[in-house]
Amino acid sequence: MTTIPQKILNDGLLLPAVGFGTYKLNGASGINTILSAIDTGYRLLDSAFNYENEGALGEAVRRSSVPREELIITSKLPGRHHNYKEAITTIQESLFRAGLDYYDLYLIHWPNPSKDLYVEAWQALIDAQKWGLIRSIGVCNFLPEHLDRLIKETGVTPSVNQVELHPYFSQEQQRAYDKEHGIVTESWSPLGRANKLLQDSTIKAIAEAHEKSVPQIILRWHVQLGAVPLPKSSSPSRQLENLSLFDFTLSEEEMQTIGKLSHPDGRTFDQDPARYEEF
Repeated sequence: MTTIPQKILNDGLLLPAVGFGTYKLNGASGINTILSAIDTGYRLLDSAFNYENEGALGEAVRRSSVPREELIITSKLPGRHHNYKEAITTIQESLFRAGLDYYDLYLIHWPNPSKDLYVEAWQALIDAQKWGLIRSIGVCNFLPEHLDRLIKETGVTPSVNQVELHPYFSQEQQRAYDKEHGIVTESWSPLGRANKLLQDSTIKAIAEAHEKSVPQIILRWHVQLGAVPLPKSSSPSRQLENLSLFDFTLSEEEMQTIGKLSHPDGRTFDQDPARYEEF
């Protein structure tokens, strides 16, 4: 089984350097897929209230032979429940759905700046952490101005910022901000969901040189950037392939070559956190 390196978050939680995304993994088939991922070696499992699969994830955790304390389970607060009291209730409901006593990592899913309740939501996460419902708290899709405000108004810096990140949208400025503030960047859609990244001829050439697959090259690029990718796959062989990233290294030149594929409008679905609303 592949040994996955770990990162230390700013609150001391150990986070595996690659995780497993569970979006659209629901019901009995979702449980089986998540169990397969755990058996393959994944220990960081990423879910959300809005994925409607916290129950499947919790059931997979219970059925797994891996002890609960060895797993890092993540869920996320939806935009419609940023109000403080609603946020507290939703965190509790998340745990009831999953049948878990605590989440290792809980994130605000989107800032929804037009509603202007994300600081209130953040305070709810801070309190839930104090009460032992959550071990580590973070955010998703937060821009520097959103993070500045959280830190200024609460004094608590998120441990994680999960953002859209792939070679067509490398988030260089956001990653630099996160690193400067001791925030670990996680990558959603690390393989560029619904775009042509997996057919990119530049990455294919690098993959051939290393005798690796295109997804392995892309995921290794994430790891060497210092980001934590969260690939998803229902195939056991692909799950293993996506985890087998630590027996080779991309050269600085290869990293730069991949980095040059990025462009300012590289978001897959035009979900700009400055104006996108998630409910």
